Amino acid sequence: MSELHAFITAARLGSFTLAAQTLCVTQGAISRAISRLEAHFGQPLMHRNAHGLTLTAMGQKLYDGAQAPLQTIEKLSTELRADDRRRHLTLSMVPTLASAWLVPHLPDFHRRHPDIQLNFSAYRRNEDFSGDTPDASILAGTPDQWPGWQADYVIGREVVVICHPDRLAARQAQELWNTPHGLLGEPLLFHTNGQDNWAQWFTAAGVPRQAVTLSQGFDQVSILIRAVMADMGIAVLQRCLVRDELQSGRVAAPFPTLPIRLRRGYHLCAPAQRRDHYALDCFRQWLLQTAQADPDVVAADQIGG
Repeated sequence: MSELHAFITAARLGSFTLAAQTLCVTQGAISRAISRLEAHFGQPLMHRNAHGLTLTAMGQKLYDGAQAPLQTIEKLSTELRADDRRRHLTLSMVPTLASAWLVPHLPDFHRRHPDIQLNFSAYRRNEDFSGDTPDASILAGTPDQWPGWQADYVIGREVVVICHPDRLAARQAQELWNTPHGLLGEPLLFHTNGQDNWAQWFTAAGVPRQAVTLSQGFDQVSILIRAVMADMGIAVLQRCLVRDELQSGRVAAPFPTLPIRLRRGYHLCAPAQRRDHYALDCFRQWLLQTAQADPDVVAADQIGG
Protein backbone atom coordinates (compact mmCIF):
# COMPACT_ATOMS: atom_id res chain seq x y z
CA MET A 1 0.00 0.00 0.00
CA SER A 2 2.77 2.47 0.82
CA GLU A 3 4.43 1.82 -2.58
CA LEU A 4 1.11 2.24 -4.37
CA HIS A 5 0.39 5.41 -2.44
CA ALA A 6 3.78 6.85 -3.44
CA PHE A 7 3.18 5.97 -7.10
CA ILE A 8 -0.33 7.46 -7.29
CA THR A 9 0.79 10.66 -5.56
CA ALA A 10 3.85 11.10 -7.78
CA ALA A 11 1.84 10.41 -10.94
CA ARG A 12 -0.91 12.81 -9.92
CA LEU A 13 1.51 15.64 -9.07
CA GLY A 14 4.02 14.86 -11.81
CA SER A 15 6.97 15.20 -9.45
CA PHE A 16 8.89 13.09 -6.93
CA THR A 17 9.69 16.26 -5.01
CA LEU A 18 6.05 17.34 -4.67
CA ALA A 19 5.01 13.79 -3.78
CA ALA A 20 7.64 13.68 -1.06
CA GLN A 21 6.42 17.00 0.37
CA THR A 22 2.80 15.86 0.27
CA LEU A 23 3.53 12.55 2.02
CA CYS A 24 6.08 14.09 4.45
CA VAL A 25 8.90 11.77 3.38
CA THR A 26 12.14 12.22 1.46
CA GLN A 27 12.40 12.29 -2.31
CA GLY A 28 14.59 9.20 -2.06
CA ALA A 29 11.84 7.35 -0.21
CA ILE A 30 9.41 8.07 -3.07
CA SER A 31 11.94 6.89 -5.64
CA ARG A 32 12.67 3.66 -3.73
CA ALA A 33 8.95 2.94 -3.20
CA ILE A 34 8.23 3.23 -6.94
CA SER A 35 11.28 1.09 -7.75
CA ARG A 36 9.90 -1.64 -5.48
CA LEU A 37 6.52 -1.38 -7.20
CA GLU A 38 8.18 -1.68 -10.63
CA ALA A 39 10.14 -4.69 -9.42
CA HIS A 40 6.87 -6.25 -8.22
CA PHE A 41 5.25 -5.85 -11.66
CA GLY A 42 8.47 -6.60 -13.54
CA GLN A 43 8.34 -3.53 -15.79
CA PRO A 44 8.77 0.25 -15.62
CA LEU A 45 5.77 2.34 -14.64
CA MET A 46 7.09 5.85 -15.27
CA HIS A 47 9.99 7.75 -16.76
CA ARG A 48 11.62 10.89 -15.41
CA ASN A 49 12.58 13.61 -17.89
CA ALA A 50 13.28 17.33 -18.00
CA HIS A 51 9.57 18.06 -18.04
CA GLY A 52 8.74 15.89 -15.03
CA LEU A 53 7.26 12.42 -15.06
CA THR A 54 5.60 10.46 -17.85
CA LEU A 55 3.73 7.22 -17.30
CA THR A 56 4.35 4.11 -19.35
CA ALA A 57 1.37 2.27 -20.79
CA MET A 58 1.38 -0.08 -17.78
CA GLY A 59 1.85 2.87 -15.45
CA GLN A 60 -1.15 4.68 -16.94
CA LYS A 61 -3.24 1.53 -16.63
CA LEU A 62 -2.23 1.11 -13.00
CA TYR A 63 -2.92 4.78 -12.27
CA ASP A 64 -6.37 4.70 -13.90
CA GLY A 65 -7.35 1.48 -12.15
CA ALA A 66 -5.90 2.13 -8.70
CA GLN A 67 -6.60 5.82 -8.04
CA ALA A 68 -10.29 5.53 -7.17
CA PRO A 69 -9.98 2.35 -5.03
CA LEU A 70 -7.05 3.88 -3.16
CA GLN A 71 -9.11 6.96 -2.36
CA THR A 72 -11.94 4.71 -1.18
CA ILE A 73 -9.55 2.78 1.08
CA GLU A 74 -8.09 6.01 2.47
CA LYS A 75 -11.56 7.38 3.20
CA LEU A 76 -12.58 4.15 4.92
CA SER A 77 -9.32 4.08 6.87
CA THR A 78 -9.91 7.63 8.08
CA GLU A 79 -13.42 6.68 9.23
CA LEU A 80 -12.14 3.56 11.01
CA ARG A 81 -9.38 5.53 12.74
CA ALA A 82 -11.93 8.13 13.80
CA ASP A 83 -14.15 5.41 15.28
CA ASP A 84 -11.16 3.86 17.02
CA ARG A 85 -10.15 7.30 18.29
CA ARG A 86 -13.54 7.62 19.96
CA ARG A 87 -12.67 4.65 22.14
CA HIS A 88 -9.33 6.06 23.30
CA LEU A 89 -9.08 8.63 26.07
CA THR A 90 -5.88 10.38 27.09
CA LEU A 91 -6.11 11.97 30.51
CA SER A 92 -3.79 14.07 32.63
CA MET A 93 -4.27 14.78 36.31
CA VAL A 94 -2.66 15.74 39.59
CA PRO A 95 -0.27 12.83 40.34
CA THR A 96 -1.19 12.56 44.03
CA LEU A 97 -4.89 12.37 43.24
CA ALA A 98 -4.18 9.72 40.62
CA SER A 99 -2.23 7.46 42.97
CA ALA A 100 -4.24 8.05 46.14
CA TRP A 101 -7.76 8.09 44.76
CA LEU A 102 -8.32 7.38 41.05
CA VAL A 103 -6.11 4.34 40.40
CA PRO A 104 -7.74 2.17 43.12
CA HIS A 105 -11.10 2.78 41.39
CA LEU A 106 -9.93 2.14 37.81
CA PRO A 107 -10.56 -1.65 37.80
CA ASP A 108 -14.26 -0.83 38.16
CA PHE A 109 -14.10 1.51 35.16
CA HIS A 110 -12.39 -1.13 33.01
CA ARG A 111 -14.99 -3.73 34.04
CA ARG A 112 -17.78 -1.39 32.98
CA HIS A 113 -16.09 -0.17 29.79
CA PRO A 114 -13.74 -2.88 28.49
CA ASP A 115 -13.89 -1.31 25.01
CA ILE A 116 -12.27 1.95 26.13
CA GLN A 117 -8.50 2.39 26.35
CA LEU A 118 -7.46 4.92 28.98
CA ASN A 119 -3.98 6.48 28.74
CA PHE A 120 -2.27 9.08 30.90
CA SER A 121 -0.12 11.97 29.74
CA ALA A 122 2.13 14.31 31.70
CA TYR A 123 0.29 16.64 34.06
CA ARG A 124 0.51 20.38 33.44
CA ARG A 125 -0.86 22.64 36.17
CA ASN A 126 -1.71 25.31 33.59
CA GLU A 127 -3.14 22.97 30.96
CA ASP A 128 -4.55 24.84 27.95
CA PHE A 129 -5.27 21.89 25.60
CA SER A 130 -3.13 23.49 22.91
CA GLY A 131 -1.59 20.13 21.93
CA ASP A 132 -3.02 16.89 20.57
CA THR A 133 -3.18 15.44 24.07
CA PRO A 134 -4.66 15.21 26.60
CA ASP A 135 -8.34 14.91 25.73
CA ALA A 136 -9.24 15.98 29.27
CA SER A 137 -7.49 16.88 32.49
CA ILE A 138 -8.39 16.77 36.18
CA LEU A 139 -7.25 20.13 37.52
CA ALA A 140 -7.34 21.76 40.95
CA GLY A 141 -9.18 25.04 41.28
CA THR A 142 -12.61 26.63 40.99
CA PRO A 143 -14.90 26.48 37.92
CA ASP A 144 -14.51 30.18 37.16
CA GLN A 145 -10.86 29.55 36.28
CA TRP A 146 -11.85 27.76 33.07
CA PRO A 147 -14.45 29.82 31.18
CA GLY A 148 -15.61 28.16 28.00
CA TRP A 149 -14.60 24.67 29.10
CA GLN A 150 -16.73 21.85 30.38
CA ALA A 151 -15.62 21.72 34.02
CA ASP A 152 -17.30 19.18 36.31
CA TYR A 153 -16.52 19.09 40.02
CA VAL A 154 -15.26 15.65 41.00
CA ILE A 155 -13.92 15.61 44.57
CA GLY A 156 -11.53 17.43 46.90
CA ARG A 157 -13.56 20.16 48.61
CA GLU A 158 -13.79 18.07 51.78
CA VAL A 159 -10.67 18.85 53.81
CA VAL A 160 -9.19 17.76 57.12
CA VAL A 161 -6.36 18.93 59.36
CA ILE A 162 -3.66 16.30 59.83
CA CYS A 163 -0.73 16.04 62.21
CA HIS A 164 1.69 13.51 63.69
CA PRO A 165 -0.08 11.17 66.15
CA ASP A 166 2.42 12.03 68.91
CA ARG A 167 1.75 15.73 68.47
CA LEU A 168 -2.00 15.13 68.79
CA ALA A 169 -1.56 13.02 71.93
CA ALA A 170 0.69 15.66 73.54
CA ARG A 171 -1.64 18.57 72.75
CA GLN A 172 -4.70 16.71 73.94
CA ALA A 173 -2.91 15.85 77.20
CA GLN A 174 -2.19 19.57 77.62
CA GLU A 175 -5.80 20.42 76.66
CA LEU A 176 -4.50 22.84 74.04
CA TRP A 177 -6.56 21.57 71.11
CA ASN A 178 -10.06 21.66 72.56
CA THR A 179 -11.11 24.10 69.81
CA PRO A 180 -9.76 24.94 66.35
CA HIS A 181 -8.38 28.18 67.77
CA GLY A 182 -5.73 26.13 69.57
CA LEU A 183 -4.10 25.21 66.25
CA LEU A 184 -2.90 28.78 65.67
CA GLY A 185 0.21 28.20 67.77
CA GLU A 186 1.41 25.34 65.56
CA PRO A 187 3.60 25.47 62.41
CA LEU A 188 1.00 25.67 59.63
CA LEU A 189 2.43 23.82 56.64
CA PHE A 190 0.82 24.51 53.29
CA HIS A 191 0.79 23.70 49.58
CA THR A 192 2.19 26.52 47.47
CA ASN A 193 -0.71 26.23 45.03
CA GLY A 194 -3.29 26.57 47.82
CA GLN A 195 -1.89 29.10 50.25
CA ASP A 196 -5.37 30.35 51.15
CA ASN A 197 -6.59 26.94 52.32
CA TRP A 198 -5.63 27.52 55.92
CA ALA A 199 -7.35 30.91 56.04
CA GLN A 200 -10.50 29.40 54.54
CA TRP A 201 -10.42 26.49 56.98
CA PHE A 202 -10.03 28.72 60.04
CA THR A 203 -12.75 31.08 58.82
CA ALA A 204 -15.16 28.16 58.37
CA ALA A 205 -14.15 26.94 61.86
CA GLY A 206 -14.97 30.34 63.37
CA VAL A 207 -11.40 31.62 63.81
CA PRO A 208 -10.56 35.13 62.51
CA ARG A 209 -8.66 35.01 59.21
CA GLN A 210 -6.22 37.75 60.28
CA ALA A 211 -4.91 35.51 63.08
CA VAL A 212 -3.50 32.95 60.62
CA THR A 213 0.28 32.91 60.04
CA LEU A 214 1.68 30.32 57.67
CA SER A 215 4.93 28.46 58.27
CA GLN A 216 6.52 26.43 55.44
CA GLY A 217 5.28 25.74 51.91
CA PHE A 218 5.69 22.70 49.65
CA ASP A 219 4.95 22.42 45.92
CA GLN A 220 3.96 18.74 46.03
CA VAL A 221 1.22 17.18 48.16
CA SER A 222 3.22 14.00 48.67
CA ILE A 223 6.11 15.97 50.19
CA LEU A 224 3.70 17.96 52.35
CA ILE A 225 2.26 14.72 53.75
CA ARG A 226 5.78 13.46 54.43
CA ALA A 227 6.56 16.67 56.29
CA VAL A 228 3.55 16.08 58.55
CA MET A 229 4.64 12.49 59.11
CA ALA A 230 8.06 13.84 60.12
CA ASP A 231 6.27 16.08 62.66
CA MET A 232 7.42 19.31 61.05
CA GLY A 233 3.98 20.82 61.63
CA ILE A 234 0.31 20.43 60.72
CA ALA A 235 -1.45 20.72 57.37
CA VAL A 236 -4.95 20.97 55.94
CA LEU A 237 -5.46 18.66 52.98
CA GLN A 238 -8.18 17.00 50.95
CA ARG A 239 -9.54 13.96 52.75
CA CYS A 240 -9.39 11.87 49.59
CA LEU A 241 -5.60 12.32 49.45
CA VAL A 242 -4.83 11.23 53.01
CA ARG A 243 -7.33 8.43 53.61
CA ASP A 244 -4.70 5.69 53.68
CA GLU A 245 -2.44 7.67 56.03
CA LEU A 246 -5.33 8.33 58.42
CA GLN A 247 -6.54 4.73 58.39
CA SER A 248 -3.04 3.37 58.96
CA GLY A 249 -2.36 5.79 61.82
CA ARG A 250 0.62 7.39 60.12
CA VAL A 251 -1.11 10.75 60.59
CA ALA A 252 -3.95 11.81 62.88
CA ALA A 253 -6.84 14.29 62.63
CA PRO A 254 -7.43 16.65 65.59
CA PHE A 255 -10.97 17.46 64.42
CA PRO A 256 -11.99 14.48 62.26
CA THR A 257 -15.73 15.23 62.15
CA LEU A 258 -15.54 18.97 61.57
CA PRO A 259 -17.50 19.39 58.30
CA ILE A 260 -15.45 21.98 56.44
CA ARG A 261 -15.42 22.35 52.68
CA LEU A 262 -13.38 24.74 50.59
CA ARG A 263 -14.27 26.33 47.25
CA ARG A 264 -11.32 24.70 45.55
CA GLY A 265 -11.59 21.16 44.37
CA TYR A 266 -10.63 18.79 41.58
CA HIS A 267 -12.52 19.25 38.32
CA LEU A 268 -12.65 17.20 35.13
CA CYS A 269 -11.92 19.78 32.44
CA ALA A 270 -12.18 19.50 28.67
CA PRO A 271 -12.61 21.91 25.75
CA ALA A 272 -16.23 22.41 24.68
CA GLN A 273 -15.58 20.83 21.27
CA ARG A 274 -14.82 17.48 22.93
CA ARG A 275 -18.19 17.10 24.62
CA ASP A 276 -19.23 14.51 22.01
CA HIS A 277 -16.13 12.36 22.57
CA TYR A 278 -17.55 8.89 23.28
CA ALA A 279 -14.79 7.68 25.63
CA LEU A 280 -14.71 10.99 27.50
CA ASP A 281 -18.47 10.94 28.01
CA CYS A 282 -18.32 7.39 29.40
CA PHE A 283 -15.43 8.26 31.69
CA ARG A 284 -17.11 11.48 32.86
CA GLN A 285 -20.33 9.70 33.86
CA TRP A 286 -18.44 6.96 35.68
CA LEU A 287 -16.09 9.40 37.42
CA LEU A 288 -18.86 11.62 38.77
CA GLN A 289 -20.87 8.63 40.01
CA THR A 290 -17.78 7.18 41.69
CA ALA A 291 -16.92 10.47 43.39
CA GLN A 292 -20.49 10.96 44.62
CA ALA A 293 -20.34 7.55 46.29
CA ASP A 294 -16.96 8.23 47.93
CA PRO A 295 -17.18 7.58 51.70
CA ASP A 296 -15.71 10.96 52.63
CA VAL A 297 -18.16 12.79 50.38
CA VAL A 298 -21.11 10.83 51.76
CA ALA A 299 -19.96 11.42 55.36
CA ALA A 300 -19.50 15.15 54.76
CA ASP A 301 -22.98 15.35 53.23
CA GLN A 302 -24.50 13.59 56.25
CA ILE A 303 -22.62 15.74 58.77
CA GLY A 304 -23.38 18.89 56.87
CA GLY A 305 -26.91 18.24 56.80
